Amino acid sequence: MATIEKRIGKDGQQVYRVKVRRKGAPVLTETFSKLSEAKKWAQMTEGAVLAGRIFQVPEAKKHTISDLIDRYIREILPQKSRSSITMQTLQLTWWKAQLDHCVLADVTPAMIAECRDKLAQGDKKPRANSTVRRYLAALSHAFTIAVREWGWLDDSPMRKVSKPKESRGRVRFLSDEERNRLLESCKISVNPCLYTVVVLALSTGARR
Repeated sequence: MATIEKRIGKDGQQVYRVKVRRKGAPVLTETFSKLSEAKKWAQMTEGAVLAGRIFQVPEAKKHTISDLIDRYIREILPQKSRSSITMQTLQLTWWKAQLDHCVLADVTPAMIAECRDKLAQGDKKPRANSTVRRYLAALSHAFTIAVREWGWLDDSPMRKVSKPKESRGRVRFLSDEERNRLLESCKISVNPCLYTVVVLALSTGARR
């Protein structure tokens, strides 16, 4: 597993280069000026390799996006409401179709952002920003679970992916006529507190 080679360094001095090999993994090398140090390092490194402390394959390189989404749908989604299960299964299936060939270690924010833009464009017409945000949220939670609970990743690539701004929608205020009609209706309500509550709500902007 470990080999030691004698070499002449750039300064003309003899050095000892150690190589530790393992099939399917990059070669570990180190150079020493003394043979005793080279042997000591080779022995320690071989021991670490045999103990599994070196050449361990990170979990992010063992699992693909498909693995992530399949496990999330199988283990996490059943804990949610029926409507959430239906909608998020559809959303996650879309992501799976885009990135299923990628191992988690290779997934970058740039790749997700490219898919986000493709999603926004839609097949026939553009999708609303709110829709795109929900798709991103579904994938983001899957990555979060993979980081926090499964140990498949050290960090989520979603943290660096921006979400499109969601429209505030239409902001409408009551006209003077509408407000007066509302208050008159409250005065004749069978609930004696209703008028006071509505006046308070209108005066404070309905803030708690």
